[in-house]
Amino acid sequence: MRLLAAAALACATLVPAGAMASEEDFLKSIAGQWTGSGTVLRKLGGENVNVTCNMKSSANAASYAMDGACRALVVVSRSFNARVKAAGTRYSGTYTGVSGKPSSLAGSRRGDTINLDVTWANEIYGDRKATMTIQKVGTDGLRIRTIDKDPTSGKSIVTTQLNLKRS
Repeated sequence: MRLLAAAALACATLVPAGAMASEEDFLKSIAGQWTGSGTVLRKLGGENVNVTCNMKSSANAASYAMDGACRALVVVSRSFNARVKAAGTRYSGTYTGVSGKPSSLAGSRRGDTINLDVTWANEIYGDRKATMTIQKVGTDGLRIRTIDKDPTSGKSIVTTQLNLKRS
């Protein structure tokens, strides 16, 4: 579930005060109420777990914040929050998920996708590094993916995928 929380934080981005209007417009376009479903890999070699999520995000020219919760197996619920700032075109910030410890994000946006490097607060899947993409899909969709590497094979593995719609 930590991966799920991290994926949600990847959405959390800010822009500096002098940023171009298109950046501000993009961030505002991914603000709002979101619901959806997806999968989370609990352990390497294991089965994906289906999840449902509710998230609320807000944005302005200088910030983007997200608070939410995802549910698995109907009874297990995990909350998360994210606060991120930017310097120039670089995005950086923290999120707090299941562990209760802040992890860090850093990256940039290309088109309708925010690409982030993640440094987990704790070791996950054999290391503390992963990548995340947050992709705006149409006007009312958002796809969040967290991708890690299998330490044995070196292959990339999608560990979290959420498909959200504006609610």
